[in-house]
Amino acid sequence: MAEQISFIHAADLHLDSPFQGLSTMPENIFKEIQSSTFVALNNLVNNAINKKVDFVLLVGDLFDNERQSLKAQIKLKRAFEELQRHNISVYISYGNHDFINGNVYPVTYPENVHIFNEEKVNHVPFKRSDKTIANIYGFSYENRSVTQNKTTEFERSDVEVPFHIAMLHGSSSSNTDHDTYAPFQLNDLISKDFDYWALGHIHQRDVLKRTPFIVYPGNIQGRNRKESRDRGCYHVVLNKSQPSLTFIPLHAIQFNTISVDVSGSSKPHVLEEVIQQKIQEQNYDVPQLLSVELTGSNQSLNVWDKDGLIEETIELLNESMITNSRWVYIFRYKVKVDQDFNENELMRGDHFIGELLRHSQDSPIHKYTEELLRHKQARKYLNPISETDEDMVRQKAKQFLLNELLNGEG
Repeated sequence: MAEQISFIHAADLHLDSPFQGLSTMPENIFKEIQSSTFVALNNLVNNAINKKVDFVLLVGDLFDNERQSLKAQIKLKRAFEELQRHNISVYISYGNHDFINGNVYPVTYPENVHIFNEEKVNHVPFKRSDKTIANIYGFSYENRSVTQNKTTEFERSDVEVPFHIAMLHGSSSSNTDHDTYAPFQLNDLISKDFDYWALGHIHQRDVLKRTPFIVYPGNIQGRNRKESRDRGCYHVVLNKSQPSLTFIPLHAIQFNTISVDVSGSSKPHVLEEVIQQKIQEQNYDVPQLLSVELTGSNQSLNVWDKDGLIEETIELLNESMITNSRWVYIFRYKVKVDQDFNENELMRGDHFIGELLRHSQDSPIHKYTEELLRHKQARKYLNPISETDEDMVRQKAKQFLLNELLNGEG
């Protein structure tokens, strides 16, 4: 019978994520949000057991920062112990968020866990009935940053072993959307003749190549509106004839964006019913953190927003929707009224409005709150403004100014 192995490939668990910018939510909802990375971890363990996999690969950033809380480490230890009870091995490499030298009080994990404990690439065998079926290759970040191309250190050991799997927490040197760590070129990976490249660091799942498999699973739980939709891991079956790759959602809560056309809402009190109906049509499977865009040609939308009526409507909706087990909470909204002007054309214009729009693109909101945050009494109650909040303030301010300048009376 031909050899075959089955495993889970996950990365970027980010246990203990603080979920910045969401702490103003109702306490019960925020607690559920804070525990979501741990629920996603439990979902990973349950899927590994149900799929009867041989092992689990965890490719970096298991924790959100180098000072790993005892709570997070103990919960991870318990997850590994549950996998051990089902004879499932675990292979770990640490990344830029949970680098080795940053953890002052490391916990000892059970014997089924194999940790790549240095920055030099080495390998660990996976055995079945005393026979080595696969060699797993990897390294861990010893400090916060690895700037060199590590692919030169990956070399297959013992060609008689059926499968060779590489773990690499890093990014393509051409990827400008993320901080570049352990940079590589796709051809660097292809040339090494491995059966599977298990990647981590990029939170958006992506199959870079299928022969061989070169895969980012993304993170297991979204932590902000940019990490929306399904989050999870891959179940991989490797054999010499027909290898397979199946994505498994693990998220406990989900960030999503919906657009609601409220053109037919002639009165502000009608908005609640229209928005609620649109949300119910989505038939969500898990609790949702929603960013809602209200669209339409009704110019009254801007007036209602300015007068606080839309904010009141959102508050009423949230009060009714957070009581369900699969709750929905609108944490962000914006109004987009159909305009009789082109914003991009205005931005290119050599006039006051063009200059205003160009300035608004990257205007730093936080500098206007720094003095307040330096105040001894104020900083007890205020958190630094998050990137999400800054973007929301910037967009609302821009929209308000455009409406007043172009559609205002007088």
